[in-house]
Amino acid sequence: MDSSVAPAMIIDGHKETKPVSTRQRSSRGGWNAAVFIIFVEMAERFAYYGLVGNLIMYLTNELHQPLTTAVKNVNTWVGVSTLFPVLGAFIADSFLGRFNTIIISSTIFLLGTVLLTISVSVVPLHLRKALFFLALYILSVGEGGHKPCVQTFAADQFDEDTPEEKKKKSSFFNWWYLGIVAAATSATLVLIYVQDNIGWTVGFGVLIGVLAVALAIFLVGIKKYRKESPLGSPFTSVAQVFVAAARKWRVDETRDGCLGIYYGNPRCNGARFEPNTWVLARTNQFRFLDKAMIIDNIDASSKTRNPWRLCSLNQVEEVKLVLRLIPIWFSCIMFNVVQAQLHTFYTKQGSTMIRSIGSHFHLPPASLQALVGITILFAVPIYDRIFVPIARKFTGHPSGITVLQRIGFGLFLSILNMVVSALVEAKRVSIAKENNLMDNPKAIVPMNVWWLLPQYLICGFSDAFTVVGLQELFYDQMPESLRSMGAAAYISVVGIGSFISNAIISVVQAISSSSGDKWLGNNLNRAHLDYFYWVLAGLSALSLCVYVWIAMRFVYKKVEEVEITKGKAHMGFNGYLDGEFGEY
Repeated sequence: MDSSVAPAMIIDGHKETKPVSTRQRSSRGGWNAAVFIIFVEMAERFAYYGLVGNLIMYLTNELHQPLTTAVKNVNTWVGVSTLFPVLGAFIADSFLGRFNTIIISSTIFLLGTVLLTISVSVVPLHLRKALFFLALYILSVGEGGHKPCVQTFAADQFDEDTPEEKKKKSSFFNWWYLGIVAAATSATLVLIYVQDNIGWTVGFGVLIGVLAVALAIFLVGIKKYRKESPLGSPFTSVAQVFVAAARKWRVDETRDGCLGIYYGNPRCNGARFEPNTWVLARTNQFRFLDKAMIIDNIDASSKTRNPWRLCSLNQVEEVKLVLRLIPIWFSCIMFNVVQAQLHTFYTKQGSTMIRSIGSHFHLPPASLQALVGITILFAVPIYDRIFVPIARKFTGHPSGITVLQRIGFGLFLSILNMVVSALVEAKRVSIAKENNLMDNPKAIVPMNVWWLLPQYLICGFSDAFTVVGLQELFYDQMPESLRSMGAAAYISVVGIGSFISNAIISVVQAISSSSGDKWLGNNLNRAHLDYFYWVLAGLSALSLCVYVWIAMRFVYKKVEEVEITKGKAHMGFNGYLDGEFGEY
């Protein structure tokens, strides 16, 4: 009988367990490597936000699309751009590896930017719209490979074996996001001003230079990176667990037919336990999957292990990690529906208000998005350097509060954001009515644009809590073989949020038009955008209740430690990677 399916699974009298990671420490990696990766991400974010931030204005002013059509086109492009990373992550994890995928996708993104610049300059007007949208979706393809891999590749430069390294990685996610926000803020302040006041050709042309320089800097650091080879299709392992569990649905661990649990046999795979190896521990959730690791008489009598009938404990627990994140993913969709308004209706609101600073300078309406970035630029360092150390003294948690608590507070702020936005919009419409501007949508309402400041600031604070929290959660709680897919999953929430936003707009338009009073017409003075914001606030409140219910029952990744003493493997409980059992 093959020892890989022996009922006892013994090494010197102790059970064998598959290691979570066999990656060796090396002199590569760390902040010296991560800083080069940050540059290429900042450049890509500079380009993305320089485009999406002002896209609504280009579609309505240059391509003359109706407001709701333009809003849906922006949301659709954002949605597609954030769903392509699922395919990009699969290709990276299965075939190309993260480093190669970054190189290829960054090149595609650069070529898409070149085509975008051509579409707004030398192309005849009757072909401009088609070429512009073609260029947009080429950018989506580049985004698909770039987005799930860059953050994961940068985080891979840090080890997870010591508490010190874990703190560095947690801090990394804060500073990583800070760099992204700095790039996005620069784009909304500088690039959008260039687009509005100098021209779209120059505005998009700047992006070509920025992306080319960043790609060159990324290649300079090639010898410093810690790279991991692709591990094959991550879905195969997941499918094996479900198939094995289904084939043994009648097997019971407590009955005589059960000969034990398959813990895995690293030595059969040519691997060796290292001192203080971390392994996944068995949990009580999704117990129906545990059948996949039960050794029955058929397994015991087989000369070789059938991976579609018998899976290791570690493999089963990895699937459980993925399943636990799915409800969290769903409960955060409304957050991204709210954030989708930042690039669309918020900008159109600002375009109807007084934006002059001094006697000569007029602030572009899309540049107001920089307020979100500026808020995050202050919020993240304060959170990382002041709040976390203080909270750590009271909670004992390395990150001050759990990542789920961080996300939850951001979700609450998104509700507050919609309430404030609705009140401000009601005030804007009342002033328009007082000045007889209800039927003059192009007129400037005598109301200063800084009335919008609170909703932009709250949007920034909610981003700093929820977005960084989701990044960390979907990295730390995913199996190593699925971490690019975890990043893609987090990103895809943004895309689904954009599509749901389109769906809500369509439903609101259908219902309101049936009563003869469209809420979201081209004339914002006659529309009822404030009602729309109240609808989003109510849906977000329901979503938060669901999130809290899920988070209270969430189980963080549980690990055990294998210690090697004179050739013997000893396993002992050593707690969770993040948080406490059942802690929200």
